[in-house]
Amino acid sequence: MTGAADRRAGGGDEGVALAGAAIGRKTGGGGDGPALAGAVTGRKAGDGAALAGAVAVLAAANVLNNRIAPRLAPLTSTAATGALLALARSRGITWAEIGFRDPARGLRIGGLLASAVAGVYAAGIALPATRRLFRDERALSLSRARVLEEALLQVPFGTVLLEEAGFRGVLPALVARSHGPWTATAVSSALFGLWHVLPAVDMAAANPALTRLAAGGTQAGPAAAPPGGVPGTGHGTDGTGGAVGPERLERPEYPERSARPGPRRPSGAETARVVAGSVATTALAGLLFGELRRRGGLAAPALLHLATNSLGYLFARLAPGDPPAAARGRAAVTR
Repeated sequence: MTGAADRRAGGGDEGVALAGAAIGRKTGGGGDGPALAGAVTGRKAGDGAALAGAVAVLAAANVLNNRIAPRLAPLTSTAATGALLALARSRGITWAEIGFRDPARGLRIGGLLASAVAGVYAAGIALPATRRLFRDERALSLSRARVLEEALLQVPFGTVLLEEAGFRGVLPALVARSHGPWTATAVSSALFGLWHVLPAVDMAAANPALTRLAAGGTQAGPAAAPPGGVPGTGHGTDGTGGAVGPERLERPEYPERSARPGPRRPSGAETARVVAGSVATTALAGLLFGELRRRGGLAAPALLHLATNSLGYLFARLAPGDPPAAARGRAAVTR
């Protein structure tokens, strides 16, 4: 009875251990209580080690996908996802705890949100005031085949698969075992924000419009710097959150980018502001995705995530360019 009351109150394993210790003392069987407490301590230590291992797997995948082998991100992310799931299952975490549940409900929620993203992007490229934020130099530098590769391969398997399995599946499931679901969502969301430090550094270099916006300035004219930056995600054209900065435009694996000049390099302060803003916004997005996961399993945040990133590449190509200088001059005279 005492253990059941502890579980209802949120005490969980600690309540069972304390109840066992009290019963042992009262009945003279003092060995059972310490044994139970030791089992609980051992389980927490095992969960902590699994959590540290999961963070290490994610950190290694982040470096590989952003700095070492970005085009191999689908393979890297698939392998990392398998390792994370194996870690979770080795700790006795069920598939439902990871988030593989309620697929029909998740698909409905995610489908509605994906449609809303498409509507927002369509409005964004239609309005002159926001159009520049969608014209991503990284996406514009790619051939049509590479854009399709990003939208249909790199984003789904290089980005969404690992991030949803890791930050909305395995990490919160491990943390929730000892600290409850709300702490689990907060911790996984904070780590999701930090996951975007490397992509944000590259985005600052390739996205002058958003860099100026983060610095508190106004958007300069078209001659000031090439526009760029798929808004909303901080994910680059490698589909893993790994943006491709100007220092990598000449690499042989990106031959189609060599003809385009890179954008102006931002200052250290500008980069720091972009990174801080990206970490904060993606952490908040992690909270939203976590709530979606609670309501509809992993399918709901995965669909929203996929739409945000993949459609970002497509709408960057659809966004109209700036009018030529002569046309702008004639328009000004007319006004």
